[in-house]
Amino acid sequence: MSTKDYIEKDYYKALGVAKDAPAAEIKKVYRKLARDLHPDKNPGDAKAEARFKEVSEAYGVLSDPAKRKEYDEARTLFAGGGSSGPFSGFPRGSGGAGGNFDMSDLFGSNQSGLGDLFDGLFGAGSGRRSGAAGPQRGKDVNADVTLEFAEAAHGTTLPLRLSSPGTCRTCGGLGSKPGTVPRRCTICSGSGYVSRNQGAFGFSEPCRDCRGTGQFIDDPCPECHGSGASTQTRTITVRIPSGIRDGAKIRVAGKGTPGSQGAPAGDLFVTVHVGPHKLFGRTGDDLTLTVPITFTEAALGTTLRVPTLDGSVALKVAPGTPSGRTLRVRGRGVARKGSTGDLLVTVEVAVPPALDDDARDALEKYAATQHADPRPQITAALAAPVRSDGHA
Repeated sequence: MSTKDYIEKDYYKALGVAKDAPAAEIKKVYRKLARDLHPDKNPGDAKAEARFKEVSEAYGVLSDPAKRKEYDEARTLFAGGGSSGPFSGFPRGSGGAGGNFDMSDLFGSNQSGLGDLFDGLFGAGSGRRSGAAGPQRGKDVNADVTLEFAEAAHGTTLPLRLSSPGTCRTCGGLGSKPGTVPRRCTICSGSGYVSRNQGAFGFSEPCRDCRGTGQFIDDPCPECHGSGASTQTRTITVRIPSGIRDGAKIRVAGKGTPGSQGAPAGDLFVTVHVGPHKLFGRTGDDLTLTVPITFTEAALGTTLRVPTLDGSVALKVAPGTPSGRTLRVRGRGVARKGSTGDLLVTVEVAVPPALDDDARDALEKYAATQHADPRPQITAALAAPVRSDGHA
């Protein structure tokens, strides 16, 4: 029987005996079933014939101590198996019942997917390990840059100097001295791992001869000493798109550390920090600006010149504009991905900290001409009679 049959079929149930039934009981039950189900006793009965084959197969395994032990270990490993278990649906196969239990017998030559599950189940010494030999993608590299406010708004291109492991220029990443090549490990045939049997199970582990690399370097490279990589300082040009925000990350593909054995390099992730501006703030793609104006400009109206990130624009302030009002200048904000924000200008009436005599006289004369109450609700509340309970 194959290990697939061991997982799918419950031989104890087929014979109707307990899992701990002694050999004598199994033999007794089988003989009775065999007499009752024998084709000579049930001519033309297909169901009886199939049942006879089932119990014969079960007895063939359970009557042999070695096969029974192997069967019990396989069933225990896979939580009882059976056609209703998580490993049901495997095609029925054939093979010697006394062979070792190997993962490839169950899953074929491709052990990815479920094979990774068994790596975690059996620990570091089993299965196809993620750290085994073979091409491995390079690691990602992180870097930080600080931009001025205007650079982040307009976009820029930065030269970024990085010191990190890179492909050795002397040996081209092979790790061996120029003019020589690594020698393939004959123990693992260059795979980096070997198989071994332990009881009824087959396991794979890193090759101890080549330490999982799959090769030997007889003459190491004098620069990288056989590692295939050396610390290098390199300059990478990073394009910063316009409108980037503080804390954003930019991915530069293939600019991380090089991969091993020809595998692709990792990526470079650049975190952008944006410094503040002395005049402007930013809300989304809109720029914000606070502009002080005089009382006269707010009362009579005026036209101001206000700065932008690209020159200046004229801003009309209507007569009677209150302090704190925000005026919008369209299209003068941050440009990003085909759209541009606005410039939001908040005007604030500036009160002079001191007045000379002429200014004071002028304001007093102006105040004498003002009869409108700027706070009628407050005045009404103050003029209302107060009841004995303290309420107006």
